[in-house]
Amino acid sequence: MHSGDVANRDRNASVPLDAASKAIIEQLQEDGRRPYAAIGKAVGLSEAAVRQRVQKLLDQGVMQIVAVTDPLTVGFTRQAMVGIRVEGDIEPVADALAAFDEVDYVVCTAGSFDLLAELVCEDDEHLLEMINKRIRALPGVRSTESFVYLKLRKQTYTWGTR
Repeated sequence: MHSGDVANRDRNASVPLDAASKAIIEQLQEDGRRPYAAIGKAVGLSEAAVRQRVQKLLDQGVMQIVAVTDPLTVGFTRQAMVGIRVEGDIEPVADALAAFDEVDYVVCTAGSFDLLAELVCEDDEHLLEMINKRIRALPGVRSTESFVYLKLRKQTYTWGTR
């Protein structure tokens, strides 16, 4: 697992957040490089208090601060969501998918697929290799269905803390 990855989250294990922590998160979602002094001024805390709270939020896995790229501009012209049906235990398949560099998102689901994995590939040939030679070769994978992205209409990370 890469540093900063969000993985194996228990959806029922929430971390209680006070209003100040929520406000800090919202400030960072607007601009992940915003200085702690500016955040402190906006939320009514000292720079040191903001720094301490941000570190705690990072340590607890509540948030990550990362650079998000547009895959097309850095040479990855093909993205797809792959629905995967698994025979038996889905956990080993989910773990194997998460280990692939090309996979940036894996979720266990209820419904017609057991797993969903988002792939970011260089081109169609790369995507074909991933699906045909690597994903379908995993023990337990029964079938896959691919949803190739034609155009990205919305991608946001600013849902706040509501």
